[in-house]
Amino acid sequence: MSDSNRPTWFDVATRRSVVRRALTYAVVVGAVLITINHGSAILAGDVDLARALRMALTALVPYVVSTLSSVGAIRSRG
Repeated sequence: MSDSNRPTWFDVATRRSVVRRALTYAVVVGAVLITINHGSAILAGDVDLARALRMALTALVPYVVSTLSSVGAIRSRG
């Protein structure tokens, strides 16, 4: 496939299958990481805005990793 017919990185990253897979990993892996890193604070009721933002970023990391990996694999096949 020539470069002009090759889907862009963004086109692949926003495919339903890629987004669904990344969201699944973000929820599962993110929940585990949040539990490990913030579990005691959650149980103590010590979740302020700054911690909530760190927890959101913790869940975002597996989303980004999964998306990067999926896009790289899909684009290398083409």
